[in-house]
Amino acid sequence: MATLEDIEELIARVAREDRQAFQELYALTSAKLFGVSLRVLGRRAEAEESLQDSFVKIWRNADRYRATGYSPMTWLITIARNTAIDRLRARRARGEDLAEAEELPSAAPGPEAQAIASDERARLVACLDELEAERAEAVRGAYLYGHSYQDLADRFDVPLNTMRTWLRRSLLKLRACLAR
Repeated sequence: MATLEDIEELIARVAREDRQAFQELYALTSAKLFGVSLRVLGRRAEAEESLQDSFVKIWRNADRYRATGYSPMTWLITIARNTAIDRLRARRARGEDLAEAEELPSAAPGPEAQAIASDERARLVACLDELEAERAEAVRGAYLYGHSYQDLADRFDVPLNTMRTWLRRSLLKLRACLAR
């Protein structure tokens, strides 16, 4: 298992056009970078091509690594991700995604997932009912409706830190209730 320092050293050697270092860097990082490309593109063949393009960019730009100040894996992942995103944008510009949209399965939850979600919702509602009314309303406001802590503090006429305490303690009570 290579350390980040090892990868950093390989990038430095690649910057000096060391082919052996490039092969080692590829062997150590290609699986991770392929996963990044595949996650963005969703197609294996296209992710493989994107990975190849990424390593060409790495070869050409290895001398620029140290200037970024990031860890070596962050730098490599950024190159792979940006290369994949560029391919995805090009695909969309050509209109290729529209034809495939009809072939994709629905993202809506199936009957089993709906039943599980309904059961979990019922448990959560029961646990919220165990909280004091104001605390339950504050939790709903913060985590279901997206109100800021300051908005809730103003609404309930309490200091901001008191609202934070209410929410933290309420979440701990909810966690304990749901664990039963």
